[in-house]
Amino acid sequence: MITVYLIDDHTVVRTGFRRLLESEGDIQITGEAGCGEDAYLECLKLKPDVIIADISMPGEGGLAFIRRLLRKDENAKVLVVSMHDDENFVSHAIQLGVKGYLSKSGDLDDLIEAVHAIGKGENWISPKIAQKIVYNKGAGVGSPVDLLTTREFEVFLLLSEGKSVNEIGLTLHISPKTVNVHRANILAKLKVKNTVQLAHIAVSMGILQSNYR
Repeated sequence: MITVYLIDDHTVVRTGFRRLLESEGDIQITGEAGCGEDAYLECLKLKPDVIIADISMPGEGGLAFIRRLLRKDENAKVLVVSMHDDENFVSHAIQLGVKGYLSKSGDLDDLIEAVHAIGKGENWISPKIAQKIVYNKGAGVGSPVDLLTTREFEVFLLLSEGKSVNEIGLTLHISPKTVNVHRANILAKLKVKNTVQLAHIAVSMGILQSNYR
């Protein structure tokens, strides 16, 4: 039996995933939450075989949650299931140590296959996303934010949403001084002068959307 913990801020999505996965017979949902903050301690306590997490969640967001969780439990197996199939989200999630990445626009069978693979200790990435990454690398297609570290990418997203330095510090569990250092590095790397211009970059790349919180 593969135990799974679900993290997504949409109840309908969690309900759909629960019904689909439990219909397999060899998968058991041991818990669920709507954000990383609520899931963190439960995941450490329950130690499920697979943790399914979205990236676009309220509060600290998926990347920050994954970072915190894997720092505490390096054996945790996280499968990201997200509407974001942009290479930047995928690469940063993989750098943090996730075991799989699946686009919500993919087939439902892919979710079942990914859970089974990760439950057995394998890695899994959506074929659609893998093809896109391979093609972009082969074609030399780059992104303005490729130079950002994973932590800088997290700060970049929150700055683009209009969050203040203090708000970002509280959200990511780091000091305002550290946030300011990241902010300065981000502005320098992207060659812009303010957070308004950062937001324009995020929108132009399609990674800042109205339902990203």
